[in-house]
Amino acid sequence: MSRFSFTKVIAMTLVVAESLYLLMALKRLALLEDTYHTLTLHQNEQNQKTITLPPLYVITPTYRRNTQLADMTRLSQTLMHVPNLHWIVVEDAEKKSDVVRELLERSGLPFTHLCATAPEEYKRDKMMGRGVFNRREGLRWLRENGKEGVLYFADDDNSYDLRLFEQIRTTKKASVFPVGMILSLGISSPIIRDGKVVGFHDAFQAGRKFAVDMAGFAVNVRVLHASPQATIPIRVSYLEDGFLRQLRLELEDLEPLASGCTEVLVWHTKTYKPATPNLQHVEHAYLDTNLVELYRNVLR
Repeated sequence: MSRFSFTKVIAMTLVVAESLYLLMALKRLALLEDTYHTLTLHQNEQNQKTITLPPLYVITPTYRRNTQLADMTRLSQTLMHVPNLHWIVVEDAEKKSDVVRELLERSGLPFTHLCATAPEEYKRDKMMGRGVFNRREGLRWLRENGKEGVLYFADDDNSYDLRLFEQIRTTKKASVFPVGMILSLGISSPIIRDGKVVGFHDAFQAGRKFAVDMAGFAVNVRVLHASPQATIPIRVSYLEDGFLRQLRLELEDLEPLASGCTEVLVWHTKTYKPATPNLQHVEHAYLDTNLVELYRNVLR
């Protein structure tokens, strides 16, 4: 074979190889395009599904303490899995803190950051319930900004099953469900007979019409708007009962969730109170290490 013929064969081989490579690349590109369209369609369907879900408004009162960041982090990373949720966090303080703001921003959740504290005349009132004015401030914001959806009070030191948020989204007036790890009975629950609420199994009855815990009910926002004066009362242990009464609800209005109130989807899991970090715990020999900045960040 002449040198010319050999070169021609090599050239033709390269052309064929390049053509095959180009054909494979085009097939790969077509496959990627089909995959992209499929994923885009799925994402659009998911987005549309999220848009059509009734919004959930979760009001969380919080206050400065050693366990605050741990509790708020746990709650935020639960709520991050809940679609179409707006988190309303109300600090018990004169002004909003950077620590809470940064946590809210990291969560990626739609949020409203507020602060409220009790007026001076109430600060020494031993009969005032905790978080009253924080929840009131959250309700004020919701009445001004939320037209429809479902309201739920989620304290930052509780633990929540994601199924709870799926279920309360269907609330028409007010839904109720058990709360675990609470008071002397270890559980607080509506009593259900033939699918209807007939009473309450709770360690603290004391004449309460609605013997529920703050974590044990959710309310449709339209019900909130229908009673514009309804708010959280002052008296300790009667916050929930007073609020539901002011919403003009009756037992027959309550919708039992959690498989007819046979399951627990929310628990009181108060964090163990730890020792208070102090810069004095850092030995002099380690003042040029990360420990100083670590303690300062924890103590912010």
